[in-house]
Amino acid sequence: MANTVDYAALKKGGFMRQKQKGYGSLRLAVVGGNLTAENIKTVAEVAEKYGKGYVHMTSRQGIEIPFIPVEDLDKVKEELAAGGVKTGVCGPRVRTVTACQGSEICPSGCIDTYTLAKELDERYFGRELPHKFKFGVTGCQNNCLKAEENDVGIKGGMTVTYKEDACISCGVCVKACRTEALSMKDGKIALDSGKCNNCGRCVKSCPTDAWVGEPGYLVSFGGTFGNFIYKGEEFVPIIRDKETLFRVTDAAIEYFEENAKPSERFRKTLERLGSDGLKEKLAVAYQK
Repeated sequence: MANTVDYAALKKGGFMRQKQKGYGSLRLAVVGGNLTAENIKTVAEVAEKYGKGYVHMTSRQGIEIPFIPVEDLDKVKEELAAGGVKTGVCGPRVRTVTACQGSEICPSGCIDTYTLAKELDERYFGRELPHKFKFGVTGCQNNCLKAEENDVGIKGGMTVTYKEDACISCGVCVKACRTEALSMKDGKIALDSGKCNNCGRCVKSCPTDAWVGEPGYLVSFGGTFGNFIYKGEEFVPIIRDKETLFRVTDAAIEYFEENAKPSERFRKTLERLGSDGLKEKLAVAYQK
């Protein structure tokens, strides 16, 4: 039977051919790195029943169940779906969105990463493109999700405002600042905005709420990691609302879809054409 199977078609649905004939590894959709207890039980039961009793955890927060017989694939998908588990995708399309735990869990987080990851997933997951396209969402400048490794990386940040009348000149914020954007001069705090990376550590460390932070999104474009490594670049200022964020991410994907050659990653498209065209499209989306 293995010789008659269209593995190329199955790969679109996350079923990847193994070196062992007649078997495949089934990739699951794990949005933002989160699964419920019910989901995990279902995955374990399927792995025991149809696989070899184990799963593989991928580098992008995914789960794959190896040694699924091709002839059992439909039954496997049905049982997974009954437990609320969806299958992932492979090939030239938008992959599952990854995310750290963000502000709902992590004290350092500036944005709700999981909610954003779900919204991005609902908006883009599985969209057909010239090549694979990855989103990564990280909550702050600690960058646990390595946002710049993704085709589009989203990092939580803050625009900060200083309330001098609430300040007691304790210097805690100066010590907390890792970019030396803050200094103490004559008992008063001075901000060098050119050095500020919007991390929000001043806001989180201040005992008197003398710093007020407005959460936002720092977005990078064209990152890759693998045979070719490139750090994504920020082409727009910090974004303060989701409406603008989604216009910008829409613009990035549309530019890739319109300009990339088949089997060409986003970064390669930007290298071939230059980044000016993308910058212009992003600027229009940002300013609407």
